[in-house]
Amino acid sequence: MARVTRKPCYTDCIMANLTITIDDDLLKRARMRALEQGTSVNALLRDYLAAYAGTDDAQEHALADLLELSAESRSRRGPESWTRDDLHARDELRAPDDHGGGGQAR
Repeated sequence: MARVTRKPCYTDCIMANLTITIDDDLLKRARMRALEQGTSVNALLRDYLAAYAGTDDAQEHALADLLELSAESRSRRGPESWTRDDLHARDELRAPDDHGGGGQAR
């Protein structure tokens, strides 16, 4: 069961205090590992939740960056244009006795 309490922080933002219930041994191991890494369980959970909640933002930024790079690219497709049938035509690529594999004749 989780409980959330909100309190103001020193930078005028509102921070929530989250209480969770976990196994004592799990918390002890997490604290030891966090200590070895020079951090705290609280900081690890905060960073994890920030990354988890920000997934959509990261994907949106990545897509925007990709579209911008695509628009700025100097490469072009050239004068050729293809139909869907052209792109999926495979008969010309097969050996004369090859019927598409899998033992099925076409």
